[in-house]
Amino acid sequence: MIPERTGHRPPRARRLRNPVAGALAALTVLVATACTSGAPALAPGTNSIRNVPVKEGGSLVIGAEQEPDCADWISTCAGSIWGSYLMQAQTIPQVFTVVQRGKDWVPVPSSLMAGTPTTEVADGRQTITYTLNPAAVWSDGQPITSADLKYTALQIRDGKDIFTQTGYDLIDTIATPDARTAILTLKSPYANWRQLFGAEYGVLPAHLLEGKDRNEVMKNGYGFSGGPWKIASWIRGTSVTLVPNERYWGPKPHLNKVTFQFTTDTAAEFQAFASGQLDALYPTPQLDVLSQINSLGGSADMQVETRTGNLQALWMNNAAFPFDSKAVREAFAYSIDRAAIVRKLFGSLGVTAPAQSFLSPLVSAFAAEDFAVYQRDLTRVGQIMTAAGWAKNGDGIWAKDGRAAQFTIVSLAGNQSRELTEQILQSQLRQAGFKMTIKNTSAANLFGKVAPAGDFQLGLWNLTDTFPEPTLDASFGSGSIPSDANGNSGINFVRANVPGLDALLGRVGSDVDEASRLEASRRSEKLLAESVPSLPLGAVPNILLTGKKVGGPISINPVQGPFWNLAEWGLAK
Repeated sequence: MIPERTGHRPPRARRLRNPVAGALAALTVLVATACTSGAPALAPGTNSIRNVPVKEGGSLVIGAEQEPDCADWISTCAGSIWGSYLMQAQTIPQVFTVVQRGKDWVPVPSSLMAGTPTTEVADGRQTITYTLNPAAVWSDGQPITSADLKYTALQIRDGKDIFTQTGYDLIDTIATPDARTAILTLKSPYANWRQLFGAEYGVLPAHLLEGKDRNEVMKNGYGFSGGPWKIASWIRGTSVTLVPNERYWGPKPHLNKVTFQFTTDTAAEFQAFASGQLDALYPTPQLDVLSQINSLGGSADMQVETRTGNLQALWMNNAAFPFDSKAVREAFAYSIDRAAIVRKLFGSLGVTAPAQSFLSPLVSAFAAEDFAVYQRDLTRVGQIMTAAGWAKNGDGIWAKDGRAAQFTIVSLAGNQSRELTEQILQSQLRQAGFKMTIKNTSAANLFGKVAPAGDFQLGLWNLTDTFPEPTLDASFGSGSIPSDANGNSGINFVRANVPGLDALLGRVGSDVDEASRLEASRRSEKLLAESVPSLPLGAVPNILLTGKKVGGPISINPVQGPFWNLAEWGLAK
């Protein structure tokens, strides 16, 4: 998972199946989409795709709601999912990609591979063999080789300041018997082995980065590419511009140029779209988004996807007062009317019930409903806090040992949906005896500094599953707590350390028996609900708007984002 990227970049998927199709066939990613002409209709339907023939050449300008902090995709600074949308997915080759098969989104080998990677489990160890496509080359003409897989794997396994090492930390050896073959040996089975070298990190060029400071080379954008596009420029605070990679071995882009213009204010973004300054938008769902879309009349086509990999939650720092107390976390959970918040925010887009799991809809086959116990109950709040030795002070705020139950929430500045949520929470919590103040910041600061350092009490952000596999270990495994011991890697920003949870999540990540994996996943959800390290709010729907000049097969990939097939976009004929 990937925070706002991922948001979890957060979740990382992880697991292996005995037969490759196995549990993936159980994932039913039911996508509710609607292509509109005039007033939008939000009735659920099949994943309808607007496919308009295109001409060669021309350019598009697309609105981007977030500017990434850096383009070093391995580093913790690359926490914004928008970095992946704008640059990583367009330039970094992957071993597996995710495509739709019927109603499911499943991993398939990418064009980087000469065939499907093979895997064997023997004597408690797993071996994965990759054979590369001999036609695959970097933008400088050098072939993509097994040395690139080895370099990438070891940078993640052995590096410092790594976003997450999940899966890569199991690597024992990686052999490169020839330029086209890499053999990865894991210390123990890993059910999500297809995620390795996938959408989360991809494959980096050893011949350009070996022996250099990778972060210094990549953080502000880079000149190399193994995808259909190259980064032509990144003007901080303004835009990212892509141009075709002429040496790409697959189908070349139809367009001559695509510019992603940073437009962080939703109202300004819609205004720019309505005036023709922007040709496409991927807006965060806001209260007035439907009225703004309706005002566009027939000038826009819209798709809405309600079964996504996006999960919004309230993240309590278990290592910071007052959420270092389980009683406070539990009382906090009973203080909030999550159903009312979700209906207010996303009801008009088809999401009307709160999430009862930290697994997003994309991986709901592994989810349970244990968080359903947490409904607003102020009597229960009083019982829990009183039993734990708290009493209300003269201001009506719970206090204990001279300290009041007051805290600060942090989220994304300028995001109307988040600000409304915070205002609702502030009122509900005040009635329950808690005092909450609001101090929002930029995505770069939140996910690059504040959250990894644990410098917060309560957070409000999304996690995005980047693969159709359960990855709660990334968010709640004790080994994913950023620390000096692990080089400040990992996205367990809430510092959760739930007794017995690591072992269960380990089984979800390694067990090749599907029934055993599901049982371990459900038990881990029960432990999480009992400990309440954080509180899920709801799934966040995706909206993609395109103007009439945009052609091609336009659809939202809930794993890889709205621009996953940007090379197929073009100006409509």
